[in-house]
Order: sequence, then structure tokens, then C-alpha cells
Amino acid sequence: MTKNNPIGLFDSGIGGTTIWREVHKLLPNEDTIFIGDQLNAPYGIKTQSEIIALSLKNVECLLQLNCKLIIIACNTATTNAIKEIRQQFQVPIIGIEPAIKPATSLTKTSTIGVLATKGTITSDLFSSKLKLYPNVKIIEQIGYNIVNLIESGKTNTPEMRALLKEYLDPMIAQGMDTLVLGCTHYPYLKPILTELLGDSITIIDSGKAVAKQTKNVLQDLDLLNNKTSIGKCLFYTNTDTTILQSFLDDGDIAEYKNF
Repeated sequence: MTKNNPIGLFDSGIGGTTIWREVHKLLPNEDTIFIGDQLNAPYGIKTQSEIIALSLKNVECLLQLNCKLIIIACNTATTNAIKEIRQQFQVPIIGIEPAIKPATSLTKTSTIGVLATKGTITSDLFSSKLKLYPNVKIIEQIGYNIVNLIESGKTNTPEMRALLKEYLDPMIAQGMDTLVLGCTHYPYLKPILTELLGDSITIIDSGKAVAKQTKNVLQDLDLLNNKTSIGKCLFYTNTDTTILQSFLDDGDIAEYKNF
């Protein structure tokens, strides 16, 4: 493994690009390869064995492309498959999970909400994390159909707003003052969420923390790229690249391919 090898990321779809964006911002000289398994999205409604199988396949693809480190840019894949991934592969693996710990330090009402997929909320790993904070009320809400709408390009629509209002109103009524976005797709909803929640509720996700952890691991292993040029960004999807490009076409230097 060399310093010039790329960083690999994968997600069930386009959501992991929110993680990629933070990684690219912090480490702009690193080459990156992202796999969006959009054909099989969402992972959140699949069985654990299905999630494990798909995740292992994605890691294998990234390793075939000579990635020096893998980021599981998907909460559902992390909470259901990271153990199996680390057992099977020797490459450094970085997972992502809902940012409950920072939320507990931000809340003033000792009440936080977690909006995530069914696959994340029902996982053993997620349940074990909740037990670490017995003095905080944690309201769990499964975001049924949110990922499907985002993957269909229906982010800012009346249907999405109605769905979010249905999920958020009961959480607000219970005193939530901090909302954890427990799916990497959900940061794309921040403008709508801010509008619906107002200034009194803090919204947090895991993107910056994952980027910092990635940098720390690469430094520890002496694998940070020492190039001065902007890294190449390669994005793979197993469906039409149109929707993926629509979330990323904002001046980023990128190439899109099918796998």
C-alpha cells in the first residue's frame, strides 16, 4: 500500500457523498473513489445478512481499485456489518454511526432525537450505544421512505416536507432540542429541516468527525498523500449516473462511471 493510493468510500446510494464531501474538503489532495450501490438502495429495510453481503462486495470492489483505506459511508452498513468487514479485510476500515455522543453534550433539555433508517435503529450496535447515556432521553424515529425520495431526486418536494413534519412534530412535542441525522442521506435535507425546526433545535451529523478520523488514521499509518495537486474524484454507481451527478455537479472535479 502506498501513500498515493486512493481513499475508498461506499454507501447504499448517494447519501455517502455527504461524507465524501467532508473528506475531500479536509484532505483535498487525496484521490478518492466512491461507490454508490443505488441499485440495492435502501439498505435500511434489508436483513442483516443481506447488508453484510452487499457491504463485503462493495469493499472487495474498492480493494480491487487499490484503495488504501475504506470508509463505510453508511450508518446502516456500519451498524450491521463493520465487524464482519474488519474480520475479512486487513485494510484500515472507518465506520460511521449516529453522532449521539456530541448531541448529549449539546442538549440543554437532556432530550435528543435520532432520525435514522430501520436498519440502524434496530441494530445491536446502535442499541448498545444508547445504553451509554442513561441520563438523556433519546427519541428514536425511523425515517421510512426518506432515502427512497432522495434517491429519486425528490428532496425538496411537498411529499418530503409532509413526511418530515410527520416524523418531527412528535419529537418536538417531547422536548427535543437536538436532532441527530443518523443516515448519510439526511444532510441533504438540512435546508428543509432548518426551515421546519427553526433556530431552537440544533441539527448534527457525523461528516466532519469521520473526515477528522480519516486524517488521523492516515497520519498514524504514514499514508497521507503528499501531493500538492487536487486529488482525482471517481464516482461509481450501478444505475444511471444522472441523479448522482445532480448531487455533486457544483464545480467538483469528478468522473462518473458505472460498475
